[in-house]
Amino acid sequence: MKTLTLLGSTGSIGTSTLDVVRRRLDEFSVYALVAGSNLDLLVEQIREFSPSVAVVATPELCDQLARKLSDAGIRLPELASGPAGRLAVATAPEVEIVMSAIVGVAGLEATYEAVRKRKVIALANKEVLVASGKLVMDACREAGTEMIPVDSEHNGAHQCLRAGRRDEVTKLILTASGGPFRRTSKDDLEKVTVAQALNHPTWKMGQRITIDSATMMNKGFEVIEACWLFDFAPADVEVVVHPQSSIHAMVEYNDGSVIAQVSATDMRMPIQYALTYPVRETAPVPRMDWTKARTWEFEPPDLDRFPLLRLAYEAQAAGGSATCTLNAADEVAVEAFLAGRISFPGIARVVGETLEKVPNRAPRSVEEVLEIDRASRETARALVG
Repeated sequence: MKTLTLLGSTGSIGTSTLDVVRRRLDEFSVYALVAGSNLDLLVEQIREFSPSVAVVATPELCDQLARKLSDAGIRLPELASGPAGRLAVATAPEVEIVMSAIVGVAGLEATYEAVRKRKVIALANKEVLVASGKLVMDACREAGTEMIPVDSEHNGAHQCLRAGRRDEVTKLILTASGGPFRRTSKDDLEKVTVAQALNHPTWKMGQRITIDSATMMNKGFEVIEACWLFDFAPADVEVVVHPQSSIHAMVEYNDGSVIAQVSATDMRMPIQYALTYPVRETAPVPRMDWTKARTWEFEPPDLDRFPLLRLAYEAQAAGGSATCTLNAADEVAVEAFLAGRISFPGIARVVGETLEKVPNRAPRSVEEVLEIDRASRETARALVG
């Protein structure tokens, strides 16, 4: 029986993770559920999975959760809140696997310390490596622990890389759906509405990641993550637009062979792979139906219309804190777009100007990373106005 702490239990990855656990209760038990403020869903998760600990964002929410659980007649687990609560359940001796699925840098410290405690990390939080890739991967090597990516593209790459030796690999290829504006002209992008940007053609995700997919910033973050996870230079990670989203990643080997990972577009597939690795278990979703005709398209991304992808490559090549600033500025800019304060292309303009204004340096601790994140956000907010 493997014990699990789930950072971000009420988000889309969290609920999908619990569905995987629900199907494999003979293999996994939930030690801790960590949520933000969605108490109603958290109450139902506590009812079903009986964690030892539940963590929410603030002490006030802790009190509210206690009342809700008492009113529902549910046994109260130990309750905690904030960064200290997240850190405690991520590093608890009882825990073997930490699912890092909190959106944003809020999950960075707990994930980093879990690595140092030699926990197996199922990584679904982009910001952990985008904001602090060198720090986290150095800790992984020092602790000798594993970080298994949950993101479908990196999870696919992880599987493809099992086909040969790392020194035989010449290129990693990440696929992108292209989002809802794959065929939209640069001029028309100025007129994009929030509703249009949130209408992703393939995946159902949270608001920020959906907007990031529409701008291709999400793919830029994935390039950065891939460089850290698999030790690639930015120039050796290629992005190709694949609207059908059936192929999640490809790896090119030195003999010209290309190995592709193909599966249904359902996050429970990579989640189960991460939780059960290195064992492959029965698929938690229906298999692909190969009796149906299908067409797969591939095309290069347009870096002129989607400059955030280019900025991500440049930030990773620059090193230091550039990718931390990239992430922080993007989050501020996406919030401003969702609030109607800037245009869709304005997101890239804010990010680019923030990168120019914030000095690049090499952070040596999580505290320094978080300070750079704060400074970058302040700069981006000033640009938004």
